[in-house]
Amino acid sequence: MATEEPFHIDHTDLGDLESEQLYLEAANILQKLQSDKPSDAEWSLDDMEANIEENLQDEFVQEALTQDIDLAQYSEKIQDQLQIHEKAFVQDFIGEANNIANLHMQISSCDKILESMDHMLRNFQNNLANISNEIRHLQHYSAELNIKKKNRELVRGQLTQVVDEMVVPQSMIQIIMDMPVTERQFLEQLHELSHKIKFVKAQSFHDAIACQDVQEVLEKLRVKTISKLREFILQKIYQFRKPMANYEVPQNALLRNRFFYEFLLTSDRQIADEIQREYIDTLGKVYFSYFKAYSAKLIKLQLDDKPDKDDVLGADDRPRSSMSFFSSSARPNLKHRATVFSLGNRDCVLKQELEAPIMVPHAQQKADIKYPFEYLFRSEQFALLDNCCREYLFLCDFFMLDNRAAPKFFMEIFEKTFKLIQKNFESYVSDSFDPIAILLCMHLVYRYQVIANKRSVPILNKFHEILINICENRFEIVMKANIDSVQRVEPHKFSSIELNPHFIVRRYAEFSGAVTRLNEDFANEKLSTLMTRLQVEILNLILRMGGEFPQRKEQLIFIINNYDLILSVLTAYTNEDSSECDAVKSLLRDRIDEYVKEVLIPYFSPLIAFVRDSDQFLSDGNIKQLENKLTVISKLFSGDFKKTFDSIHNDVIRSFPSLKLSQPILKEVFTQFLSYYHDFQRLLSNNTNLKAASSNISLPNLHQLMVEIKKFKLPFDGDQFKPRT
Repeated sequence: MATEEPFHIDHTDLGDLESEQLYLEAANILQKLQSDKPSDAEWSLDDMEANIEENLQDEFVQEALTQDIDLAQYSEKIQDQLQIHEKAFVQDFIGEANNIANLHMQISSCDKILESMDHMLRNFQNNLANISNEIRHLQHYSAELNIKKKNRELVRGQLTQVVDEMVVPQSMIQIIMDMPVTERQFLEQLHELSHKIKFVKAQSFHDAIACQDVQEVLEKLRVKTISKLREFILQKIYQFRKPMANYEVPQNALLRNRFFYEFLLTSDRQIADEIQREYIDTLGKVYFSYFKAYSAKLIKLQLDDKPDKDDVLGADDRPRSSMSFFSSSARPNLKHRATVFSLGNRDCVLKQELEAPIMVPHAQQKADIKYPFEYLFRSEQFALLDNCCREYLFLCDFFMLDNRAAPKFFMEIFEKTFKLIQKNFESYVSDSFDPIAILLCMHLVYRYQVIANKRSVPILNKFHEILINICENRFEIVMKANIDSVQRVEPHKFSSIELNPHFIVRRYAEFSGAVTRLNEDFANEKLSTLMTRLQVEILNLILRMGGEFPQRKEQLIFIINNYDLILSVLTAYTNEDSSECDAVKSLLRDRIDEYVKEVLIPYFSPLIAFVRDSDQFLSDGNIKQLENKLTVISKLFSGDFKKTFDSIHNDVIRSFPSLKLSQPILKEVFTQFLSYYHDFQRLLSNNTNLKAASSNISLPNLHQLMVEIKKFKLPFDGDQFKPRT
């Protein structure tokens, strides 16, 4: 391979070029292209092998290998071509030298412009950096100013509030000094004054010097306000002392201005205590005087004829005409006398009249109307309940008392009144022999106790318990007197005892029904025990009076009539399933069963004896004696046995006036008779000898008897009795 000669430029051919530097740069570029070829020292054996492999794949190499030419000649050929192309390239480059020089000048100009822009952008970047720093500084400064502003606004707000709460405006002074306390503006300024006094007092503990500027003015206003409020409240309290005063009017006026007392309580405790004591003393005297006069007027409306110690269950109730004119037990039958043992409509005081308006004594006196004691007691207790509830709530509201302090002040007002009413009630009850009135009074107290608790006034519970205890004790005494009177009854001293219900039993039935009805809502174990004792004595009395009749049948009729009366009255007053009714039902059922057997004996005793004794005779082999009895039995039905049924029917109806009693008993009688006759026919059909003997006599069949019995048209099924076993 021929060595390459260095490329030289003939400077004489370039005389028309503008600058020699351009040619130097071109020479440098060409030399750099030549220098890019690697030297022999730089080639390693591995690189040479890799390069050979790579060059073998070249299309020119492939073409050279395919020709039949020596490689050395081919290499020289290629070298000559390269030199030719290189010289052509140089000539092309020299031909484009002007354009390249212009391009170089344009690139240099662009470099200067870009350098200028770079300088300008760097300056702009520096300016932006400075602006960013200034913005951060301004933000920090703005945040500091904002914090300072908020702190100053907070201080300003607090200082403004302090100043506003301390400063006493002239309008406040004028209103408090000149305006009446009943005006709304005065109340508003009073609230404001109270707030300022509390605020200044609180700030004075922190040694606030500004408080000294307003303390004198506030103190003068406080003294003036206390004077006006004290005068106003005392005037309202003194209004209670006026005769016929409506207590609700001054109380409502005080409640509308309850803040007056609250201001006095916080500003001058001594004046507040004075008002409290004055109110307690005044109202205590007012209520005592009112109820003393009201009770005295009410008692004049009581019925003149009151039950006395002789009005007991066991007292004789013979007609007045049969008594001596001078008899001590002959009492006049007054027009307005209350019923002693029957409830009647007296229990309306527990229902419609419970919360009715109280009585106006002078109006009732003009109408000349008299009332039982329970009506007067209701009016007095309802008036007391209404006033106590209103007063208790007023004390808690106006004087701001809690549940511990309120009872104490309440009792200071009503203690004398309670003692007065308790004394009057004890005075009446101690002389009362009217158990219904006592029981009604006790249940009135029960109901008013419930109402008081619903109104959130439990303070009356103790007083109500005292009244209930008084009623219980007196009711026990009266009940024992009635029980003793029943025990002392001597049936043989009665001129005559009829089969109809006795008047003593009628009294008991009405009284027991009344007590049972009244105790439905408020059960009392003590009263129930007394009523059980009384019931036992009444049942014993019925048996003792029944023993005065010579015949057992009459005894049973008397006992059944009286049991039925008790059961009927109790059923009318209470539920049929009550324990009182169940006890009487059981006794009545037993007596009816016994009576059914007794009433058939006069008419069908041979038939009953045959059925009863047949087993004994058959076991002894006395068939002949039974056959003889068949003849007697046949005679019972040989005649008109329908008349026998009529006689039984009339006997039962006359013995028991109540159809609800007589009809079921009559049905029981006929049912028992049919049972006897059915057993009789069964004996005849089961025994050969008796069947042969009965073939010669004429006996009706069971169906014929049932047809005749059904003609009596028994409409009552006896549901009030238990089924007969």
